[in-house]
Amino acid sequence: MLTKRSMKILQQLLRDGEVTVERLAKRFKMSSATIRRELTNLERVGLLRRTHGGAIQVEPMLYEPFRYLDHFRDQEMFQAAEKRRIGLVAAEMIKDGEVVALGAGTTTTQVGRNIRHRKGITVVTNAINIAMELSHRPDLKIIVIGGVLESASFALSGPSGISAVGDMFYDKVFIGVDGIDPEYGLTTNHAEQAAVHRAMLRQSHRKIIVADHTKVGKICNSVITSIPNVDLIISDKKACLDLSAFSVTLVRA
Repeated sequence: MLTKRSMKILQQLLRDGEVTVERLAKRFKMSSATIRRELTNLERVGLLRRTHGGAIQVEPMLYEPFRYLDHFRDQEMFQAAEKRRIGLVAAEMIKDGEVVALGAGTTTTQVGRNIRHRKGITVVTNAINIAMELSHRPDLKIIVIGGVLESASFALSGPSGISAVGDMFYDKVFIGVDGIDPEYGLTTNHAEQAAVHRAMLRQSHRKIIVADHTKVGKICNSVITSIPNVDLIISDKKACLDLSAFSVTLVRA
């Protein structure tokens, strides 16, 4: 069981990607020795990796056959800090015991990485990489829908996946998009994934979009849904999006 002090340190690491003993000691008004002990304990349970003078996030599994495929890694690194913050804010909305759907994508991957400290959650996803990264968690139940694999994004799609999604209800769904426009709605460049994500949205009590500011104003070739059909959009502080005409909340991470 993590202490409140450990949780604060871990949240700072998840937000920044790396931390130093000096900055943590100053921020939380603790001694350097105390910070080092906390970092050592967190490393012992596999939640970070110690470095000289601080710590970094544990690298997600790269699944050896995909180690040298750059497309997904390039997408992860684009607006990486913003995606980490968005993922952290989104994950904090998840409560123990909930059933959560995560659509495929690099921002939703960050949501998945940040729910590692919640308990009793069922995660339903069409993303192979999210399922793999959470597979070692004995306190989480991971359900992967079926379908045809799109190797560049680790996403499963197709009729069998849509059917599987429709067999369940979710407390919350988190969907990533490629475009957000007040008139044309939420869009993507992946038509097959759009159909799966629409099914997830239909089955969810609370519908949440996670997307960095570069998606605002873009219109892609496949519509997922219109803005009034979601409850919340989580973006970063650079997002310039007027939602005053809709009953939708914009949260800036």
